[in-house]
Amino acid sequence: MSNQIRDCLAPDRNPRTPNIKLPTGTIDTHVHVFENRYPLSPGRGYNPPESTLANLKHLHATLGVDRVVFTQPSIYGVDNSAILDAMNTLNAETPGRARAVVALTLDVTESELAALDEAGVRGIRLNTDNKGGMPMEFDQIPDFAARINEFGWHIEFLFPGKDILELMPLFRSLKIPISIGHFAYQPATAGISAPGFQALLDLARDGNTWIKISGANRVSETDLPPYDDVEPMARALIEAAPERIMWGTDWPHPNRYEKNPNDGDMLDEFAKWFDDDAMRDKVLVDNPTALYRF
Repeated sequence: MSNQIRDCLAPDRNPRTPNIKLPTGTIDTHVHVFENRYPLSPGRGYNPPESTLANLKHLHATLGVDRVVFTQPSIYGVDNSAILDAMNTLNAETPGRARAVVALTLDVTESELAALDEAGVRGIRLNTDNKGGMPMEFDQIPDFAARINEFGWHIEFLFPGKDILELMPLFRSLKIPISIGHFAYQPATAGISAPGFQALLDLARDGNTWIKISGANRVSETDLPPYDDVEPMARALIEAAPERIMWGTDWPHPNRYEKNPNDGDMLDEFAKWFDDDAMRDKVLVDNPTALYRF
């Protein structure tokens, strides 16, 4: 078996203006930045395309996004410099524009946690789906959760979709909020009655889990829109937890190797998942404002 680290696709560099007009204060809850000046972790699973803060600002200006949450990608391990620098730059330009979710090890100090919170960090990411994304053992998670609880932080999980049933006891044992991205990687072809998706709905109804209806291209049968098979999942989640569903672009769509969609097209697909603008705007603005304390 080859140990070669693969180069993943770049995003569509020419995002189109979507047909949907986003409400003032819209928050993109899931982005990364990849800039060559930051060293990559030797334990990474892929090589990202350079996707800079300037590229992201262009994307958001085109889509009509006002605020953003940077999510630590696995390829940097626990070196959060790229997303922290991006967050700090945006907040220096426009106070309160950006937040971040970082990856940390257990040796982080209380004063370091406090400084990160003051800067705009709102949670930690634990990623078992990508090499380099899991900085602690599962049995260490509860103790670390207790440490970050005093800051009002949450834990963001990313994991292979097949693992959700095994992970349910852990999720339900945690007393702090958790978030799960990309529909928990539940395959749309399995349908909403599949055990994995039903488990996700149970978490949503329990009241402690926030879910990002992001990365439709990751769970759909097709790489490019339309994502008609994803719509039933999105609608079911919105119905189950209207106060805790959020949206994100997943830009620059890393760890993809065949095709990447245009972000304007993806946003127009997202708009199809709502019957009224009020609920759509709640997902875009109110819900993430609450979790990330904008």
